[in-house]
Order: sequence, then C-alpha cells, then structure tokens
Amino acid sequence: MEFTHHLNIIVHVTAGTIALLTGLAAAFINKHSKKHAQFGKNFMWMILIVIITGLIGVFVFKRNNFLLVITLLSGYNCFSGIRAIRLHGQKPQWIDYLLSIIAIVSALYYLYYINSLGLYWSGVIVYSTIGSLFLVTIYDLFKMMLSVDLLKKAVMYEHTYKMLSALSAITSAFCGTVFPQYKPYSQFLPSLIGMTCIIVIFIRLNNNRYLKKRDVIPQLPN
Repeated sequence: MEFTHHLNIIVHVTAGTIALLTGLAAAFINKHSKKHAQFGKNFMWMILIVIITGLIGVFVFKRNNFLLVITLLSGYNCFSGIRAIRLHGQKPQWIDYLLSIIAIVSALYYLYYINSLGLYWSGVIVYSTIGSLFLVTIYDLFKMMLSVDLLKKAVMYEHTYKMLSALSAITSAFCGTVFPQYKPYSQFLPSLIGMTCIIVIFIRLNNNRYLKKRDVIPQLPN
C-alpha cells in the first residue's frame, strides 16, 4: 500500500509539473498556431491526471490535500475554456451542463469531507476557490438564456479568462506544495498575477475590437 501511495504521488507531481509547463507554453505561444492548441490539450489532460491522483490520495490514502480544490477549479476552467472555442458562441451541449453540475457538487462535497474529518485546511484559500468555481459554473449554466450573438462576442474573453485562471490555479497548487513555508502567499500570489494578466488582456481585446469597428466605418467625402 505504501508503494502504491508513493507511486501515486510521483504520477501526481509529474503530471502537475507537465501541466504547468505546457500551460505556460500555451500562454506565450502564438494563439493562432497549431502548437498553441496542442499545448492546451496537453495541459487539459495533465490536469485531469492531477485531479484523479489527487482524489486517490484523499479518498484512498486519507491524505490531507486541501489544495485539490484548487486543482478542481483549474480542471474545470481548462475544459470549459477549450469548449468555449469549440462551440464558438453556440449554445452549450448536455456535456457542458453536466460537468458544471459535477464540478460544483464535487467541490462542495470535498469541503464537507475534509471538514468532517477535521483535516487542516486554509479557509481563505478554499472558500475563495470554491467561490470562483461557483461563479464560473453559474455563468456556464445560464448560457442557455443568453443570445448566440452575445455568446460569440464573449468567446475570446471567456477563453482568455478560463485558461489563464486554470493556469494560475495550477500554479497556486504547485507553489503551495513546493513552497509550504511561504503559505498563504505562495498560494494566492499566482492567482493575483493571473488576474492582473487577465485584466490587461481584456483591455487589449477591447481596444482591438474598437479599432476594428472604427476601421469599417465609412468615411464621408469632403
């Protein structure tokens, strides 16, 4: 059993490291290239492995891994961010709604589970993470009420927010594990940096959209 536990840890850490590297590569590479899409897919699969091994660590080996909830947020945002591009403004499908419900139910059950066992966990990190996950899933569940035109306009904003949020979340989990002596700063600083990047990119996207609209306005003759 001890060997299996150590093997699970090795797979968990390896997948988390690869997820971090591929996520950073996708963030800095040309967004219109095939490599960007490939790195994004690899990022998603590695996060899935991190989530599975993390769940095994908590529920099978009874380890105190409260950072798993951050990984859940990262995994859901990554999947939903990729789906935003694939749907390109179309209404979500049943798989999107199902995973939204599974994500928030899993996070709430995880919160109940670690609390009932009396495990140590950082309330400010866990509650803020679950709050972020709750807001994203509520938005995704209410997409059915939004127009296709509005959803199309929001595609790049949604993709940017969710993918960078996923990257900053997995970075927070990584830093919180590797640098436990600096908690909680090692956990929330990556999220703060990620949110700053999101705001900057949102401003650039909005400026680019304004410039495109201005260019198509017909010029009146003198």
